[in-house]
Amino acid sequence: MKLAIRHHSAILQYILTVFLTLYFVSANFAQASRPSIAEQANLVTEFDVNGIKVLVKRRPNSPTVAAGLFIRGGARNITDKNAGIENLMLSVASEGSKKFPRETLRRELARTGSNIGSSVSNDYSALSLASTRQNFDRSWEIFTDLALNPAFAAEDIERARAQISTGLREQETDNDNFLRILQDRVIYANHPYSNEVRGTLETISRFTAKDLSDYHRATMQTSRLLLVVVGDLDPKDVQTRVAATLGKLPRGDYKESPFPALDFSKATLDVTPRTLPTNYIQGVFNAPSLNSPDYYAMRVAVTILQSRIYQEVRTKRQLSYAPNAELDSLAANTGNIYVSAVDANQAVSVMLNEVNNLRTEQINEGTIDGISGHFLTLYYIDQQTNAAQAGELAKYEIVGGGWRNTFGFLDKIQQVKPSEVQAAAKKYMKNIRFVVVGNPAAINREIFLQN
Repeated sequence: MKLAIRHHSAILQYILTVFLTLYFVSANFAQASRPSIAEQANLVTEFDVNGIKVLVKRRPNSPTVAAGLFIRGGARNITDKNAGIENLMLSVASEGSKKFPRETLRRELARTGSNIGSSVSNDYSALSLASTRQNFDRSWEIFTDLALNPAFAAEDIERARAQISTGLREQETDNDNFLRILQDRVIYANHPYSNEVRGTLETISRFTAKDLSDYHRATMQTSRLLLVVVGDLDPKDVQTRVAATLGKLPRGDYKESPFPALDFSKATLDVTPRTLPTNYIQGVFNAPSLNSPDYYAMRVAVTILQSRIYQEVRTKRQLSYAPNAELDSLAANTGNIYVSAVDANQAVSVMLNEVNNLRTEQINEGTIDGISGHFLTLYYIDQQTNAAQAGELAKYEIVGGGWRNTFGFLDKIQQVKPSEVQAAAKKYMKNIRFVVVGNPAAINREIFLQN
């Protein structure tokens, strides 16, 4: 789970920030040698097959291929009554099809060195394929048959149901994960994101094979699908393959609608009592979405905040092991500050002071130069695999205003001005909504609600 590893990721993020700030000159050299936006975009071929949008990014000499079939909508596709049905449908679909029942599927995947999986999020879900180039023909046949003709066998349903239910039961045993669950309940109240895309124990337990089959039939329409393929493949060959398989699905009439804004009209504090040696705290603030012009200045602002919080809370005062600040990339977006601390009031007071400093004091140009080098290195680390590149193209296509924007990220970060960072902090880092798991007696409401 994301929050289960956040302590280590926060520390690594801070170390990378400091290191890369000191050595941003070498990073700038790497930036000067990277391909232009146009050169990177030219590697991607876009086409339409009976309503399904297809993106093919060619990576010459790559020994592997990654593909993702993305279903638009996410939390908008479900209600509180059928929460998790898309998650279970995709999980069961990846277990076997009519042509490739589970045992045959497992044998073929092992023989070809391929992997097929699924994932869900608030904005979209995916059925994914990772394969060697040598065995792509067979892997594609399996992948598309799972997407088009899932068996929804009784034993596959029960296996997937048990796996999902186990995860749902365990998520509240980890305090960080429980904090995130509580945060979502508060922040997403009366919003489509309140629909649990992973499901609940109640909903997951009652879905039948007919429910899954009916949902699959209603969902698998080309107008709501996006296919992204990355590897050493001829786009024309991919187009032919799609026309013979996924392109035969009905078109439907899906139209994407924007998510409503989240409510950050005032600061709030919600405390859930638990007897723990420390208090777990998350403060959530409004944030621009990935397709907003403000996103890049906000990304710089949150990165600076993360570094300052780490220095002030951990390094100088030893109040917490891994304080953090993060920015999500959802359609209805948020950022947050996080800390686990015995002295919750002092830790939060220090963090809010750093938020206020960003709102009232302008950073210098050199800080942005160092951050540009930091993002450059992380960008190339994150984009090493074909699967990561496929996921990034899909995220920008569905949430970020179009797939071409993924190639402009570094340039837009570098173009951010100090005044824009301050303006973003003023605009978004206010009316912070805190969620706490721990000792209510240790929480001073005035400190938490002062922002």
